[in-house]
Amino acid sequence: MKRVVVGLSGGVDSSVAAYLLQQQGYEVIGLFMKNWHDDSVTISNECPWLEDSNDALLVAEKLGIPFQTVDLSEEYKEKIVDYMFNEYEKGRTPNPDVLCNREIKFDVFMKIALSLGADFVATGHYCQKSEIEVDGKAVYQLIAGADNNKDQSYFLCQLSQEQLSKALFPIGALTKPQVREIAAEMELVTAEKKDSQGLCFIGKVRLPEFLQQKLQPKEGKIVQIDKNDPIYTVEKPAGLSLEEELKTEAQKLNYRPEMGKIMGKHQGAHYFTVGQRKGLNVGGTTDPLFVIATDVETNTIYTGLTSNHPGLFKKALFIEKSEVHWIRTDMTLKVGETMEVMARIRYRQPLQKAILHQFEDGMYVRFEEPQSAITEGQFVAWYLENELVGSGVIS
Repeated sequence: MKRVVVGLSGGVDSSVAAYLLQQQGYEVIGLFMKNWHDDSVTISNECPWLEDSNDALLVAEKLGIPFQTVDLSEEYKEKIVDYMFNEYEKGRTPNPDVLCNREIKFDVFMKIALSLGADFVATGHYCQKSEIEVDGKAVYQLIAGADNNKDQSYFLCQLSQEQLSKALFPIGALTKPQVREIAAEMELVTAEKKDSQGLCFIGKVRLPEFLQQKLQPKEGKIVQIDKNDPIYTVEKPAGLSLEEELKTEAQKLNYRPEMGKIMGKHQGAHYFTVGQRKGLNVGGTTDPLFVIATDVETNTIYTGLTSNHPGLFKKALFIEKSEVHWIRTDMTLKVGETMEVMARIRYRQPLQKAILHQFEDGMYVRFEEPQSAITEGQFVAWYLENELVGSGVIS
């Protein structure tokens, strides 16, 4: 009998995952991960993790499976929280959920599971896994979840073959309504529970308030750049190589405060991200202002009117060599090679046509249509049909 450890989060998805595995004849153990207990930064006096671990325990009791809580808050702080602050200080926008899967659930947590004699680790993610043979070796594929509204393959875009080989996604072939239905039939306490929001670890904390506790506020200017600014009509020099051309398409525009008009003040450029429109607190404009760039060196935020502002759009992005990650290692591009893919630069973004170009010092992803708010520090993931084959950090 194969033994599988399920990460029970206290939500409906992982509850049903545990039940389905039991039905499939696995020996199931439930583990709840406690990732955070610095109560000084939770906003409300609700204690989400206590409630969640309690729900997870009730589900385990209902299914008659052993249950344990593991405290991973130290690893969490070191691998996720510290990384987030470092990224924000550099003016990049990290994605803690992608990292949490790579560094915590499928690493630290997986090691604990294997030490308990588990053959597999299972989560309540909406994605699927399949296995094929390439040159006589087993190769694991990460496939999008069957529920188009809930596909979570993007969050697993940094997993390795080794991690995938030990992973199970029992609800990947179901839709959310089907999952809720099963939970209701089984009278699981989590059947009606709302999906969790906010950061994957701190419960009810809003990000800026979390950041403010570590990154000191410092006042700077909000500058508005006109959509007809000459910076948007700079001619490309003739005779560029493909690599140079891609480089100009991917690089950041060089804004300076004197190029626009000052619209107001902010409390720190590192609290803002490209594409953001809330929290600027600038009134009196005909249309909403969007952040088109931030500069942590000069502590300036550059903005533009409307979501169609040219400063929001770019056709290409760059991934440094060390940040290019192939789940399908057998598909890795060699220098000079290209690949046509479908890609997304954020969770739930509809897939976009793109071409990967591998060069000596990294990879360019060039989109057929210009993309809005390509954000440094976030992940781009690329797919062949419904299979996620690789990803990278946008630099």
